[in-house]
Amino acid sequence: MTDRLADISARIEGIRQLGSVVNAMKGIAAARAHVARTQVATVDSYAATIAAAMANVIGANFAVSGEGPRQSPEKLGLLVFCAEQGFAGAFSERVLDSVEDFAGSASLFLIGTRGLSVATARGITPHWTAALPSHTPGIPKLADGITTAIYGAVAQGRIDRLDVVYTGWTSGRPELRRKCLFPLDLADLPPPLGDRPLVQVRGRSLRDRLGQDYFHALICKAALHAFAAENEARMEAMSSAGSQIERELKAFQAKLRRVRQEAITAEIIELGTGAAASHTAR
Repeated sequence: MTDRLADISARIEGIRQLGSVVNAMKGIAAARAHVARTQVATVDSYAATIAAAMANVIGANFAVSGEGPRQSPEKLGLLVFCAEQGFAGAFSERVLDSVEDFAGSASLFLIGTRGLSVATARGITPHWTAALPSHTPGIPKLADGITTAIYGAVAQGRIDRLDVVYTGWTSGRPELRRKCLFPLDLADLPPPLGDRPLVQVRGRSLRDRLGQDYFHALICKAALHAFAAENEARMEAMSSAGSQIERELKAFQAKLRRVRQEAITAEIIELGTGAAASHTAR
């Protein structure tokens, strides 16, 4: 009986330690998601400023006649943001499910180490991969690497259109989003404000530079959304795990009380039996 009590007590202690780890992971995920959400607003403002500058430089006539994204591209590229780490539920699986029909024909640029493992298990071989940083200050550098890889694929003639697929978080639930990044849809630009500004750089060169900055900002925005969503998913998974741990802890505590009561009852019976035997012997 003593050994049994020791085993149950050890199990309870192990469950408590696991609960501490789960709570710590939940807290880290919450902090990272909060930081990413605040930075998304900053990137939005930056992208909007560049878009306004592009609209003024290009001019109203060009913006109206500019070519938007084609509906039936021959060479499609997909920039897909999956999970970097585990303990995020089916985060990567949902993202890959949404692009599975294109995985064989499109050039896949896959972000996220955990997502790469899931893709490999499905027989999907990305054209290019990278890890998602563990902290948001690393996202601009990741965007640099992504843009370099994409420009290289365009120069090689591998893609003539690029869509980004990432997960946002809306009303407490994950939401898959897909947006065309290349070619740029000029209809997304705001209307030009006032007269066209005087510039020292040739129009096409300035437009290309602004376009590169705008493209970089959109990738940063998608990466931040994916970063926040992954951590939101991890928070949700850790909350579910915490609830399960609470239930198991209560069950083992009840079992411990029952075994202790059985041990006390056995001791009382043993004492009573011994006392009765001693009285009979007299």
